[in-house]
Amino acid sequence: MTALEFTYQVGSFSKFLKPFALRLTKDMDDANDLVQDTLVKAYSNREKYAEGTNLKAWLFTIMKNTFITQYQRMVRRNTFIDTTDNLHFINSQESLQFNGALSEFVREDLEKALDQTDEMYRLPFLMYFRGFKYHEISEELDLPIGTVKNRIHIARKELKKKLHMYA
Repeated sequence: MTALEFTYQVGSFSKFLKPFALRLTKDMDDANDLVQDTLVKAYSNREKYAEGTNLKAWLFTIMKNTFITQYQRMVRRNTFIDTTDNLHFINSQESLQFNGALSEFVREDLEKALDQTDEMYRLPFLMYFRGFKYHEISEELDLPIGTVKNRIHIARKELKKKLHMYA
């Protein structure tokens, strides 16, 4: 087959290449580039085409292999290889160090606020805070249960007001 005959036959099959390229790439510009690359490879390797075989299938095979090669290159280019030492434990919970400074400030502010609270509200609140039930506090302080609940509520409101910066 002469170069002119080969060029004519490839040109007649090139209209079938674009839809296939578009299905592979999902982008019109990339599809046009793929068709162009396929035709360039077909023309530059025309001596490898065995006359009498299916030229259309040969062109589709060139296109598919070109697309796969380009895709693999793109994936390799976008692959990030971590060459650092094994620092995977940096964000793990095991490597965290407890910093007690903040909790110390909170504790000091809480103690100050409690000291400034009237004792009739502070005592029921502290007992409740330590785990006593309402009826136990009521019996211990010899107060009605409603009064205990009210005093704990008032103590919470005052503490919330005094410790607003931690809200």
